Amino acid sequence: MNMKIKAALAAFCCAAAAFAQAADMPKAISITYVKAPFNLQNIVMKERGMLEEAFKQEGVEIKWRVINSGAVQGQAMASGDLDFSAVMNTASLLMAAGAGNPIAVATGVAHPKEIFAIVGRPGESLSVKDLKGKRVAGPKGTVLHQLLVASLLKEGMSINDVEFINMDPGAAMTAVLSGKVDAGLLAANLVIKAHEAGAKTIATCEGYVEPNLVMTVRKSFAQDYPEAFRKVVEVNRAALEWIRTHQDEALQIGAKAQGVSIDDAKKLYDWSNFYDTLTEADIKGLELDQKFLIDNGMMEKAVDVRSLVLPEAMK
Repeated sequence: MNMKIKAALAAFCCAAAAFAQAADMPKAISITYVKAPFNLQNIVMKERGMLEEAFKQEGVEIKWRVINSGAVQGQAMASGDLDFSAVMNTASLLMAAGAGNPIAVATGVAHPKEIFAIVGRPGESLSVKDLKGKRVAGPKGTVLHQLLVASLLKEGMSINDVEFINMDPGAAMTAVLSGKVDAGLLAANLVIKAHEAGAKTIATCEGYVEPNLVMTVRKSFAQDYPEAFRKVVEVNRAALEWIRTHQDEALQIGAKAQGVSIDDAKKLYDWSNFYDTLTEADIKGLELDQKFLIDNGMMEKAVDVRSLVLPEAMK
C-alpha cells in the first residue's frame, strides 16, 4: 500500500471517528444562567466560558437561558426547551417531579442555611409568632416558601394564618422596604440590602429547613447524550474546584455579577456552603422534604426520591 493510500485511509478514519463522536453529541445545550442567590459555580462557569471551551472541539453550541423560577425551569424541561437547570432548590425539584416533569439531579451545588431569610420591614422587630394576620410576600413553590410554612408550623400556625402574596424576591424586598407588606422572603444580597435599609431578619433556614441547591437535567437528555451530560457535570465540578483554588479571583467575578462589594461577596460565599457530590444524607433530606411538602399541601403526588438522583450525582 503506497503512502498516498495510507494517508487517505488515515484521513478517512479520522473523519469517520470525528463524525461518530459528533453524532453522539447534541447540536446545542440549553442551560440556565441563574446568579441569585449566589450561584458562584454558575457565574464562574459562564463568565470564564468553561462550557464553551469544553465543547469547542465537538462544535456544540451553549445556549444560556435566564430563568430564575424553579417552577418555570421545570416547565421548560418538560417542554424540551431546557436541558439543564444549573441551580434548582430541591423543593422546586420535588414539586416539578410530582407534577410529572421528567427531571433528575445531575450534581450538587450548595447547602445554604443562612442565605435564605424571612425579613421584616424596617423599624420593627418581629418574631415568627408576630406574623399571624400579617402580609408576607415571596416566591411560591420555593425553599423560601417552604421556610415560611415550616416556621409557622413550628409556632402552631399554618400558611392560612398569614396573607401570603406570591412575589419575586426582588419585588418582595421593595414591598418590605416601602412598608407595603410586613415581611418578605428574601435571599442572598437582597437580605444584605434589606439589612442596610434597617430591616431585620425574622428567621433563616436554621432550625426549620435543610436547604439544598442542585443542578438538574432533563432525563431524556442524560439518556440520549450521556457523554455530553457527564461533561457538563465535570465542568460544573471543575468550576467549584477553580473557585476553591482561586477564591479571591472568584469572589471578584461573583461580586461584579451580583453588584455587591467584595466583603459582601465573601459573606455570601461563607453562607452558601458549596459542594458537588451528593450523599445518602442528601437522599434522606429529599425524602423528608417530600413528606413535608405533601403534608402541607405543597405537593400532591409522591415520587420515588432515589430515582430522581442520577448515579453520576453521587460519585
